[in-house]
Amino acid sequence: LDMDMYLRISNEMYLKRLIVGGFERVYEISVDFRNEGIDYKHNPEFTVMEAMTAYENYFYGMELIEGLNEFLVKEAFGTTKITYEGKEINLKRPWKRITMVEAVDAALKLDTLRMDIPTLKNECKRQKINSQKLKGARSWGELLALLFEEKVESTLIQPTCVYNFPTEITPLAKKCPDDPRFTESFEQYINGWELGNNYTEINDPLDLKKRFIEEKDRAKAGFSEAHQNDEDYLEAIMHGMPP
Repeated sequence: LDMDMYLRISNEMYLKRLIVGGFERVYEISVDFRNEGIDYKHNPEFTVMEAMTAYENYFYGMELIEGLNEFLVKEAFGTTKITYEGKEINLKRPWKRITMVEAVDAALKLDTLRMDIPTLKNECKRQKINSQKLKGARSWGELLALLFEEKVESTLIQPTCVYNFPTEITPLAKKCPDDPRFTESFEQYINGWELGNNYTEINDPLDLKKRFIEEKDRAKAGFSEAHQNDEDYLEAIMHGMPP
């Protein structure tokens, strides 16, 4: 702990290079390392499955995740229903799907799309969000995500896909064409835990370069999880990356 480590945190950027190179469907199951502390949901060394599919979007990703989970739990238990810590959880498709805005608004009785940054910040204070976390949130999207993580995430017991995350917290995802404040992204939740994330990749190198610059600014502001600039990957998608 508290050591400088030079190990892979994700397989993502390498698989994307394969997509650029013409492999239309790739996946990898491998070990990654993240020096981000330890609790009952996080271990610095963990196994991850990463998949990339050309010519599909995040709704295909939802179908893939729901189908994979349903299949695996049936293979293991002969049923889609399991009991965990006294709670019955049913992994049968289709899962509930809800946008982050809808999830926050429904749980906290808000209309976040009509709230500006100061109003949303005041709501975070009213909800007693950790002051240190609040200090690092400078944008509307980061404040919305804080409300979701602190007040909504733990309530999602049954399998749920939460989608359309704010652009500020999903730097590698494609923007929603009808509302660029959000991206074509989702995370899956079971038992109040985030079990993975997925999104439609940015394949516009100019948009990605702009996002990398914004992430550098976030890193300078003290945001420890800001995405690192990757000039090599940027050059790769300049040669042409399929959607």
